[in-house]
Amino acid sequence: MQIIKATIADVAELTQLVNSGYRGESSKKGWTTEAHLLDGIRIDEMAMIKYFQDPYITILKYLDNGGKIIGCVYLEVKSEKLYLGMLTVSPLAQANGIGRQLLHQAEIVATELNCKSIYMTVIKSRKELIAWYERRGYHATGEILPFHEGTRFGVPKEEIQLAVFEKEV
Repeated sequence: MQIIKATIADVAELTQLVNSGYRGESSKKGWTTEAHLLDGIRIDEMAMIKYFQDPYITILKYLDNGGKIIGCVYLEVKSEKLYLGMLTVSPLAQANGIGRQLLHQAEIVATELNCKSIYMTVIKSRKELIAWYERRGYHATGEILPFHEGTRFGVPKEEIQLAVFEKEV
């Protein structure tokens, strides 16, 4: 098992992983599903391709022993901070420390890039997910953002707000 930088050749596999981790029936096999909150897909291949064309964005992938991508995380440098998003672990591989390892590697990347902190947005109603991030040193900044509707993020079934969390590195 290893964590390395993803490449554009990984687009199809990453897109499938992210959508299976967040939406649809397959996501319900894990604890990080958003299927009860959002319809539609989380990301499409065109959006994923655009990420690889942006020099400020890095996607890390977690490979199992067979070379299959079973986890990933999106990292984007924004001034002196690193934005973390799309932290995904295959629903069948969750609760094995993979998310924690990806988060730790993101913190190493932030340090290497001279970022002072990592921040993210989390759906405010996702109490179990918020508690998971808090146990890893992230804290709510108090900033609340609206959810951005669209194909990229899905169609909300109810009003959704995003809470901003941050950790100094």
